[in-house]
Amino acid sequence: MNKTFDAFLNGKLKITQPSNGYRAATDPVFLAASVPASSGQSVLDVGSGVGVASLCLGARVSNLRLYGIELQREYFLMSEHNAIENNINLKVVNANLNDLPADFRQKSFDHVMTNPPFFVTKTLSKPVAQGKSIANIENISLSDWIFFSLKRLKSGGSFSIIHLTERLPEILSSLSAYCGSISIKPISSRKSRPAKRIIVQGIKGSKGPMKLLEPFVVHDGDIHNIDKSDYSKSAKNILRFGHPLDL
Repeated sequence: MNKTFDAFLNGKLKITQPSNGYRAATDPVFLAASVPASSGQSVLDVGSGVGVASLCLGARVSNLRLYGIELQREYFLMSEHNAIENNINLKVVNANLNDLPADFRQKSFDHVMTNPPFFVTKTLSKPVAQGKSIANIENISLSDWIFFSLKRLKSGGSFSIIHLTERLPEILSSLSAYCGSISIKPISSRKSRPAKRIIVQGIKGSKGPMKLLEPFVVHDGDIHNIDKSDYSKSAKNILRFGHPLDL
C-alpha cells in the first residue's frame, strides 16, 4: 500500500496514512477537540483508522489511556506506527465490532468517540480503493454502531460522534434511550452555507435537556481564497494549535 506522511496540529503530529484510501482530514481533528477528557481518564475511538483522532486528543490532554478498534489491518498497523512515532500511548485492537477479543469486551471507558462510515450502500458508488470503500460505506447499521459504542461507555461518560447532518434523526433516536444532556454542534464550511456535518455529544445516564448550539464555521468569507488559508480563527485554533471545541 502506498503511503503519505502528513502533518497535523501544525506539525506537532506526524501521521502515516494511505495515499489511495480513506484519508483523515479535518473531521477526526474536530471530533477529538470536542471530547471533554481529563488527564488519567480512558477514551475509546470506535473505528479508529490510522489513529488521528486519538493522537490529536492525546496531544491535547496528557496521561490519557487511549484505545481504538479498527477493522482494517493496514490501518491498524499504521495506527500502531503513528502512536510510536508521536510518542503517545495508544492501544488499538484489530477486530470487527461484533467479534471483539474477550478481554476487550470486559472494558468500559470514561469517553467514547467515533467517526463512523458516512454512507449506506444504496446511496454511494463504491470508491475504487477497497480500503476507502470499507471506511466510507456502512457494513453495520449506524444504530448498531452507536449501540455498540454506548455499551463500552461508563455511566456518566460522554459519547461523541461526527457525521452527516442528514443522519441526525437516526443519531438522536439511537441515543435518546441511553443519554441525556445531548449537544448538537452544526459544522458549516462558511457562514452562508448550510451545515453538512454535525458533532453530537451525549452523557450516558443523564436526564439533562438537549441543546442545539450555534454553528461552528470552518472558513472565513463566502468563497475560497486560493492565495492563502482562509480558516476561521476558531478552526485555526483547533487544526493548528489543538484547542478544545467546547460543547
